[in-house]
Amino acid sequence: MKLIEFAIIAIRSLHANKLRSSLTMLGIIIGVGAVITLMSVGRGAQASITSTFEEMGTNLVYIMAQTPGVEGLAASQFATLSLTVDDAEAIERIPSVIHVAPVTENYAEVTAGDESTVAVIEASTPEFEHVMNYPVVNGQFISERNVASRDMVVVLGDKTAEDLFGEDNPIGQKVKISGRRFTVIGVLEAKGGQMMGVSMDAIIVVPITTYQARLFPRQTIRGEEAVQSIAVQVASAEGIDGVSNDISDLLRKRHRIAEDEKDDFSIMSQEQVLGMLEQVTGIFTIVLGAIASISLLVGGIGIMNIMLVSVTERTREIGIRKAVGAKRRDILLQFLLEAGMLSLAGGVIGIIGGWGLSYLISQLSIEGITLHAVVTPDIVILAISVSFFIGLASGIYPAMRAAKLNPIDALHYG
Repeated sequence: MKLIEFAIIAIRSLHANKLRSSLTMLGIIIGVGAVITLMSVGRGAQASITSTFEEMGTNLVYIMAQTPGVEGLAASQFATLSLTVDDAEAIERIPSVIHVAPVTENYAEVTAGDESTVAVIEASTPEFEHVMNYPVVNGQFISERNVASRDMVVVLGDKTAEDLFGEDNPIGQKVKISGRRFTVIGVLEAKGGQMMGVSMDAIIVVPITTYQARLFPRQTIRGEEAVQSIAVQVASAEGIDGVSNDISDLLRKRHRIAEDEKDDFSIMSQEQVLGMLEQVTGIFTIVLGAIASISLLVGGIGIMNIMLVSVTERTREIGIRKAVGAKRRDILLQFLLEAGMLSLAGGVIGIIGGWGLSYLISQLSIEGITLHAVVTPDIVILAISVSFFIGLASGIYPAMRAAKLNPIDALHYG
């Protein structure tokens, strides 16, 4: 019964100072709202990446050029170019391999009349459509003849087509990339989703030979036309390990790598790539949550300050309660409850605000990119738990100070 009585007294005390209580809760409200909003954006990015990769399937293998002896992210970011279209053609002859698409990409500004946009230029072969699951909804995809003839043709992603031509039919229209004119022969189906904040529909596909000869020529150290990566579609996910070993043996032989030398390429399955991206987005989410938690700490300091003021103002009240039999633990519990209620109330309001803000973010589209915010129960539980315990921790010192007051001195206070 004592706990209920103390809770009632705490509510009355907080209600008697509504403005001060509201301002004290503000720090917790902002902190909890920020934690939920930022962490939900991080979770949304993670969910979007997972969804995009699941659409492609789990039977994909990626081969990327890398500098021998260099490990980690730098191995692929600053790689020595070593892969070629001939490597891709050789890999296609391996049993259990269905499709192989050599890929080289770059960002470039694309213009059509007075309109312009920045898109990812994907240079590849006809197999790109199947390996990357990019079906054409209007016109046609690049053909083997386009690749062999180095034709100046492009296939536009859904967003790129909309940015350049709006509702008009882009088939047969001209676009400029790096000052060169290309003819639009197709438009890809809207894929949706983003990869590290870039829309999956903001792309342009060109024949890889045209890219190498007329846009961004790059060569291997052996003087051959280089590609950045090779995407391989395997008959089944169960056969990925065996195919990966066959690819490794084949490329080491083609690149004349001795037994004691390290590979100038790396092989990763779709699941491994997804795992790396999920790890990155997971760290990103944690960092966002940690930054937002600073607001909670500030809110906790605010609660401590107000509770100290409250102890000073209610010194006489504390003396009277002690004089009529209240024990030190009763006073301690009283002020702890008040601090806990302040933080809990602020946390609940912050959850509602953070949830609402996350919903609004999910409805926004910036430059065609939608930020997905996913509020999960664990984020809500974490935010409300942290806010409540910060409130209790902030109330401990003021509560102990109140509990230690001498009743005689307290009665004579003021």
